[in-house]
Amino acid sequence: MTQVPYKILVVDDEPDLEHLVRQRLRRQVRAGRYLFVFAQNGVEALEKLDEDPDIDMVLTDINMPKMDGLTLLEQISIVDPNIRSVVVSAYGDMQNIRTAMNRGAFDFVTKPIDFKDLRITIERTLHHLTLWREALASRDKLVSLQNELHVAHQMQQSILPSAFPERVGCQIYGSMEPARDVGGDFFDIVTLDKGHLGMAIGDVSDKGVPAALFMMSCRTLLKGAAIGDPSPAKVLGLVNHLLEEDNQAGLFVTMFFAVFNPAKGELVYANGGHNPPLLVHPDGRSALLPSTEGIALGVVPNLTYQEKTISLSPGDSLVLYTDGVTEAMNSDDEEFGLERLRQVLAVAGSHDAREANQAIFAAVHTFAGERPQFDDITCLTLRHNERAP
Repeated sequence: MTQVPYKILVVDDEPDLEHLVRQRLRRQVRAGRYLFVFAQNGVEALEKLDEDPDIDMVLTDINMPKMDGLTLLEQISIVDPNIRSVVVSAYGDMQNIRTAMNRGAFDFVTKPIDFKDLRITIERTLHHLTLWREALASRDKLVSLQNELHVAHQMQQSILPSAFPERVGCQIYGSMEPARDVGGDFFDIVTLDKGHLGMAIGDVSDKGVPAALFMMSCRTLLKGAAIGDPSPAKVLGLVNHLLEEDNQAGLFVTMFFAVFNPAKGELVYANGGHNPPLLVHPDGRSALLPSTEGIALGVVPNLTYQEKTISLSPGDSLVLYTDGVTEAMNSDDEEFGLERLRQVLAVAGSHDAREANQAIFAAVHTFAGERPQFDDITCLTLRHNERAP
C-alpha cells in the first residue's frame, strides 16, 4: 500500500521559513512522509484548517500579526481536538511555553530552529498522534481495562527518548520498564546551547495512571526549564515551584538533572532527593557522586537547590538509575542492592552506553527470577569518549 503523507500546517510570518522547511526536510517530502501547507498568521491558518480536514499537525510560531500562536491553539482545540500542535518559541521563553502547553500544545521547539531537533519532534508528535488515533478507532472494541492500559503504555513510552543525540566526545542511552502498564519513572535528554547536553531522571511517588500523568507533567516542565537556564540548581527550583503550586494529587518526584559539556568533560548537576548516580572508571572502580542534599520536588514551596561540578575523564561512565534497580527483590526477599550494581558495572562500565545500560537490566531480571516486578526500572547511561582529532 502507498503511504499517505502526514499533512503538516506551518504557521509563521517569516518569509524565508517556507523555503527553509521545504529545503531542509526535502527527503521526507520526496519519500511521501510529509506534505506541508503554509499560512502567514493564525487567521489564515484557521481558513486552511476549515478548507482541509485532513491536516494532521500544526507547527506554529507564537508571535504573529492578526492572530498569535497562543490564540490559534485555543481555536484549534475547537476546530479539531485531535490535531496535534507544536509551538516555535523564543529561546528560554518559559512563560509562553507554559501557556502553550496549557492550551493544548503537545511539544515545542526553540528559535533559531535546529532542523534535526525539529524532525525528531515532528516524528515524536506524529507517533503520538498515530497511537491516539488507534486508541480512538479501537475504543468501542476494548473489552477490559487492561486493553486501555496497554494503549496508555504505548503512549507513555512514545514520549520518552528513543533516538539518542550523537556528540563527539560522548555516548548516551536510556530505557524504562514500568512495573505496571504505565509508570511514574522517566528520563529525558535535552539538547542545549553550545553543544551541551541536559540529562534527567525522575521517580514519582506512586504507581499506575496517577503517577504516569504526574510524570508527563514533570517531563514537560523540566524540558521547558532546562532550555531557559543553564543552571541545574535553578532548573530544579523552577520545576519544584511549578509542580508545588498546582499539585492537587499531593504527589512528589525525586529528580536528578545534570548538564554535560563534552568538549571539556565537565558535568554540572543538582539532585532533588534522587538516588545518587554512579561514576564508573575504565578500570571498574566506581563511586557515588557527592550529594547536593536537595529534597524531592512538588511538596515544599520556594526550595533552593545546590549544584556541584565534576570532571569526567575519557572512558568514564555516569550511570543514573531509579530505586527499581537497587530495590528489586528475588524470591528470598533479598534486594539487588548497590553493591551488585557496582559489580555489574565493574565489567559493563567499560562498554559503550547502550551495552552498559542493557547489562544492568539483564542483571536485575536474572536476579529477580520469577518474582514479579514491583517497581519501575529506569537507567540512563552517559559515557565520555575521546574527542576525534
